[in-house]
Amino acid sequence: MRFFYPRRCPVCEEILPDLPGKNNRNVCLKCNEKLHYIGTPRCLKCGKQIYSMNEEYCSDCQNKAHLFKQGISVFAYDEKIKQTMYRFKYSNRREYAEFFGSAIAQRHGCLIRRWKPQVIIPVPLYKIKYRKRGYNQAGLIADVLGRNLNIPVEHKILIRTRMTRAMKELNDEERVKNLQNAFKLTTNIVEYKKVLLVDDIYTTGATIDACCEALIAGGAEEIYFASACIGNGF
Repeated sequence: MRFFYPRRCPVCEEILPDLPGKNNRNVCLKCNEKLHYIGTPRCLKCGKQIYSMNEEYCSDCQNKAHLFKQGISVFAYDEKIKQTMYRFKYSNRREYAEFFGSAIAQRHGCLIRRWKPQVIIPVPLYKIKYRKRGYNQAGLIADVLGRNLNIPVEHKILIRTRMTRAMKELNDEERVKNLQNAFKLTTNIVEYKKVLLVDDIYTTGATIDACCEALIAGGAEEIYFASACIGNGF
């Protein structure tokens, strides 16, 4: 199967070497060097890259109160990673989930373990969009992350109740209104007190906060998030 369907670099799409018995990379060395990994210093709340050692929080988190306790991401959402994410979401490149999920586990697995989440919950898609696409990209990333960190993944606790507008078309205030009451629980009580939400891209936090609102109403006490990419926000 590897001969007929070789693994490809998710960034440049060149064939990756498949070495028996080796810990094979999910991205080629050349592309790995070009990717912008989020390093330190980073925002102590949402994990965005900040560029002053004198700051603890990004401008977004200084000016708004989020419902999650802390979050982390792997890649800056810049031009180098945008095409990869686009193919993952809209061109049925489901295999890229291994790249994104493993990257979160490798770079931030120790931090996530310190958070001690009892469950991983992916940010859900609305049912119409799910049927059209055939998969939830956040769910695929969550499955890989859960497998790497040995944390259970629940796909049915949290659902999206209505179609929302594309977030990239909206400003910060419109994003919040767009997501009001957009998520709900399939049960009135959440049996987990510590939850890790997983999404593909974090920008302003509006989606994560809307998910948190539903989970907190159901009994969750500490909510964290992990995303593959993080944007600059507003």
